[in-house]
Amino acid sequence: MTEEILQRDSFSYFTHETNPANGLVIDKTSPDCPASIAATGLALAAYPVGVERGFMARPAAVERTLVTLRFFWNSPHGPEPDATGYQGFYYHFLDMRTGRRAWQCELSTIDTAFLLAGMLTAASYFEADTADEHEIRTLADALYLRANWHWAQNQEATLTQGWKPESGFLQDRWKGYDEGLLLYMLALGSHTYPVSSDSYALWGSTYQWQHSYGYDYLYAGPLFTHQLSHIWIDFRGIQDAFMREKGIDYFENSRRATYVQQQYAIDNPLKFKGYGSRCWGITASDGPGPDIIKVDGIERQFYDYLARGVPHGPDDGTIAPWAVVASLPFAPEIVLPTMDYFIDHVKLKNRNPYGFKATFNATHPDRSNNPFGWVSPWQYGLHQGPITLMVENYRSGMLWRLMRNCPYIVSGLRRAGFTGGWL
Repeated sequence: MTEEILQRDSFSYFTHETNPANGLVIDKTSPDCPASIAATGLALAAYPVGVERGFMARPAAVERTLVTLRFFWNSPHGPEPDATGYQGFYYHFLDMRTGRRAWQCELSTIDTAFLLAGMLTAASYFEADTADEHEIRTLADALYLRANWHWAQNQEATLTQGWKPESGFLQDRWKGYDEGLLLYMLALGSHTYPVSSDSYALWGSTYQWQHSYGYDYLYAGPLFTHQLSHIWIDFRGIQDAFMREKGIDYFENSRRATYVQQQYAIDNPLKFKGYGSRCWGITASDGPGPDIIKVDGIERQFYDYLARGVPHGPDDGTIAPWAVVASLPFAPEIVLPTMDYFIDHVKLKNRNPYGFKATFNATHPDRSNNPFGWVSPWQYGLHQGPITLMVENYRSGMLWRLMRNCPYIVSGLRRAGFTGGWL
């Protein structure tokens, strides 16, 4: 089946694009690219899937997981500008070889959340009474509990987006519905530095409920924002105060957001080439720009990496197939035909060792690699991980089942006011 082949190929990114000496996963397949801590967290969550699906032997998964956890526990941790992390958080990008801060990047709260979620997945899966698997559980627990969420609040209620040793905390805080949902569950569930339920309520006070293309839903423009927290948490049938008032749950909200994406592509208000019922998926992604080109008499602005969104934009005709696959659990009836279209018509698997190619843009005049327009030359760990994991949630619910047994996730949900369903 399409999803099984795609899952296997996407998983192979983590077996080939990881430094076996420290477990770090490269952000993308461009030369000299650093590691992404979020991609590394997705890899840690994917190894159990690999074991269950026969993509990786259990001893190999144990070894890779231990190498990764030992690296983060023993890596340089402090306020120095070339450390790996500080206050239990880690820099967004790390040098693939040394594991130290790369590109003068920020200490990222959300990317650390993805890393910690991957660690907790490993702790939930590797339950055997062996020395190695016991060490996995011990290290994952210690690394999670080291994150100082109080510090990350910077003396206010909500969580900041990050910190730099040169300039201190970033001005931006988490607000509006987004992937911060997972971040808050981890921060609320901590037994060492928990944020208060008031912090979560204040974050939720910035939500935007809207009506688009026949659907009432909690708005977030890029499709990935409706997906990433759902990799780990089964939101079916559980509700916080906001969702109780609306009469739905976050899973249903993501289903509606997925349909809004398809309906937007059918409507195609900006008249981009290729958009339709089987060609949609707009999210944060790379693109063919920056460039301004006249195409068929219309001046078009194309962007590079940008948080594209629906229905309010920005939109430059760039489609991200991986983001469609990550909605598979929510709306398989529209996702599966779209996946087939990407494979059979746009040829996004041709000569490609991993899952789908990252992005393409049929409106951009570049036809050097594909008759359907510009195609990204790179693969990203942040794309291959959600493909691997959300296909598994669709097939078996494995990640959701594992994390139902994680006491920190359960505690975070309850402190956020979630009730009902499996809780």
